[in-house]
Amino acid sequence: MKLGLHGATTMKADLKTDIVSAANAGFQYLELWAAQEGLYPSKVDHFLETYSAEDLRRLLDQHDIIPLSFSAIEFIAFRDRQFTQVKERCRQLCELAHIIGCPYISVVASPLPHWTVSWETVVREHVIALQELSLIARPYGLKLAFEFLGFGWCSVRTPRAAQTIVQQTGCDNVGIIFDAVHFYIGGASLGEISELNPELLYLFHLDDVEDTVKEAYTDTIRLLPGQGVIPLADICTRLKEIGYDGPCSVELFRPEYWALDPLQMARQAREAAVQVLSPYFALEGSS
Repeated sequence: MKLGLHGATTMKADLKTDIVSAANAGFQYLELWAAQEGLYPSKVDHFLETYSAEDLRRLLDQHDIIPLSFSAIEFIAFRDRQFTQVKERCRQLCELAHIIGCPYISVVASPLPHWTVSWETVVREHVIALQELSLIARPYGLKLAFEFLGFGWCSVRTPRAAQTIVQQTGCDNVGIIFDAVHFYIGGASLGEISELNPELLYLFHLDDVEDTVKEAYTDTIRLLPGQGVIPLADICTRLKEIGYDGPCSVELFRPEYWALDPLQMARQAREAAVQVLSPYFALEGSS
């Protein structure tokens, strides 16, 4: 298993610092923060204000870092006229991914709309969105990694739900991101992991969370793997049992971590990941 650092873990650092920190901490992969919506600006777009895509490729090569994904195109369903913007963003990231050799574009499930919808409608809306984005990604040889969110406001909250949607797309370049925090707060059972098709499981996000009431769950209470209440040993056991041995990255949104030196944070993240994962997976680059 190869380990990656997610740009959300060092959110206040720029992309160049992420690359250097990931390399010096011993990571093989980096998930590049490219979200345009929300509170945190895209590190990728900021980099491209000054440098070119070729510059980014050379910087990654210089530090032996493999770009794992662009994270993320958020809230792809129920977008109506705004879906044109979603498709254009997908096209932009696909062009950039093709240049730098990045295999995945992360795409995120949408919040529940303000009106009452059935599960069948949720599935249909996401299937249609993923099919259209799949057509954009296919000529570039890229895959879409679809992420469920465990928050109560999200329309797709569990791995079983995400897999149902991915399977119904009928697209061979669409798979799933399994995030430990979202699995835990979404209320899924460990048995759902055993039902996952490992060929559809593209990425594993490793993280942990504070012990608190579900109503208080936000990204900001994430913790380093092994420091919270998520049954990571059970999760890793199930993932190993289904044959998953793909990439794993540490994705943390905790503001206290952002205040640390990025290299220090990257080293802590890798050390924690190795401690959690090593009983279950053979980790590349680890003694």
